[in-house]
Amino acid sequence: MGDPALSHTELLSSAEGVVMIIGAPDSGKTTLARMLVDTALQGGRTVAYIDSDLACTTVGPPTCVGLKWLRSPADADDFAQADDLRFVGSIRPDRFILQQVAGVASLVDSVRAEADLIVVDTSGTVSGVVGQRLKYHKAELVRPDTVWAVQRGGELEPLVGLLRRFLSANVITVPANRGGLPMSPEERMDMRAARFAAAFPAPLQRWRVLPTVFAPSLPAGFDLVRLHRMIVGVHDRQGRCLCLGMLEYEDVLRVITSGNQGMAGLQIGSVRLDPKTFHTTSVRLNELMFGLG
Repeated sequence: MGDPALSHTELLSSAEGVVMIIGAPDSGKTTLARMLVDTALQGGRTVAYIDSDLACTTVGPPTCVGLKWLRSPADADDFAQADDLRFVGSIRPDRFILQQVAGVASLVDSVRAEADLIVVDTSGTVSGVVGQRLKYHKAELVRPDTVWAVQRGGELEPLVGLLRRFLSANVITVPANRGGLPMSPEERMDMRAARFAAAFPAPLQRWRVLPTVFAPSLPAGFDLVRLHRMIVGVHDRQGRCLCLGMLEYEDVLRVITSGNQGMAGLQIGSVRLDPKTFHTTSVRLNELMFGLG
């Protein structure tokens, strides 16, 4: 089902302001987002693309919300390289909803004055209480002009109804891409591992860190070995995530990262990373902190 008022070409060419794209996994929402970017660039517009799919990123590393500025078609050649990041620290959309929503809203606010078009791509979590809360609160703070709801049948109707009832955004349903092949869990895991590997390019640097540089703060008596191989966001004093880091404990605690320029503090995530395979294990942060994980 789709809204019949606009053809596909008209939909792409008429997009203005902030466009937020939602849809289930493998619905083609990211493909549609890229088509929108290409159309806008061909029209001479400056585009800010914000990727908020934490587990299957197209801009920046997993666990982060990434921003990509595109001012000409040539900028799309290096699409994966983020121009700004907000660290969430998880690849699970059902966790850290506040951090996800705040990260996206922060990036949108930072580009409103300069971008001709802002495209917000989202995760495939669209159903149930978590999916509805995540997408509703994201739209509530981002204040998109238009929401494109990409659906195969009527699976997004509860969410579409919610957004239309409580928000002023124009919500348009768009038929999903039926020609694409679904990605297997193994393919998603391999893609995520490749994106993590890209976040740790050689030569890596190891910096000794003090227990006082973390957010959240470590409890008294905390055993630092518990942080071994945990992912962290390397932050500056303006609250921006500069890059990812991985903690290493061998008698002393160090952070492994591709750079340290501007590093002021480390935000602890809820992911443990294997440095050889770049596969991940999810960790509950409160259990890690208080000796249960």
